[in-house]
Amino acid sequence: MTAPDLGETRARQVADEKTRARQVPDEKTRARQVPDEETRARQVPDEETRARQVPDEGAGPADTRTPPPPPPPPRRRITWQRLTVLPAVLTVILLATRLWFQRADLDAVSRNALSDGQVPKALWQHVELTVISAFFVLLIAIPLGVLLTRAPFRKATPVVMAVANTGQATPAIGLLALLVIWLGTGVRAALIGITAYAVLPVLSNTVAGLKANDPALLEAARGIGMSARGVLARVELPLAVPLILAGVRTALVLGVGTATLAAFGGGGGLGVLITAGITNQRMPVLVLGSLLTVVLALLVDWLASLAEVLLRPRGLEPEA
Repeated sequence: MTAPDLGETRARQVADEKTRARQVPDEKTRARQVPDEETRARQVPDEETRARQVPDEGAGPADTRTPPPPPPPPRRRITWQRLTVLPAVLTVILLATRLWFQRADLDAVSRNALSDGQVPKALWQHVELTVISAFFVLLIAIPLGVLLTRAPFRKATPVVMAVANTGQATPAIGLLALLVIWLGTGVRAALIGITAYAVLPVLSNTVAGLKANDPALLEAARGIGMSARGVLARVELPLAVPLILAGVRTALVLGVGTATLAAFGGGGGLGVLITAGITNQRMPVLVLGSLLTVVLALLVDWLASLAEVLLRPRGLEPEA
């Protein structure tokens, strides 16, 4: 081998050694590449970190749990028991009364008191007295109760409530007698007496229902821009409906009972049969008038209870 070839071979060997030296890192480079214990501890997550990284079984699209049961159907506002039990009882009472009268031995006085359609006429007059007086009670008591809860008229509330309480505190027969002396006999005196006697429950319940509203709720309604009339119509009155309806129900039953006294002032009604039975000492006539009054009162109370349930806002229904 010649000298130039030896030099070329030597140069190639030196170049290869330099290339290998570049590929093999020195101690400092290896120290940088190998992480220390603290670095490895940071890179390896602990149990708490792994627990956070593992997705919850109930989250995400891969949810294999059974879905929750559907919500129960809404509770019916009126059950079949409420619709059927009381009417069935009243029907049985009326049928039993009719059978008793068919078998009873009525004398001429009793037949005269019950003849010529006297019973349907007295029943219709009683219903008329109750309905018309209830209309005037609602017309007077609810607007007056709303007015007494407004700021300019709140000071007059004790005076008005005392006057309304006087109408019910006075014995009904005495009040009717005073009205007959003042207005004379007839339907007008009877209607005024029944209305004055039944106005207190509706008036007091209207005032109590409007005062029981949450002030924060009313302030929130004003805060969203509702006018005073809007707050009254859309917030205050709906919240007071349960109490108002309870007062109306009481007033209706009071009206049925007080209307029997209208006969003493020439107002008619079922009190005519009761008075005739007491005056003539005829028990069948007295029993018929009394039973019809009781049945009518229970029927009116049943209808008022249905209206109380149906007209109550759904959010204010009592828990089952």
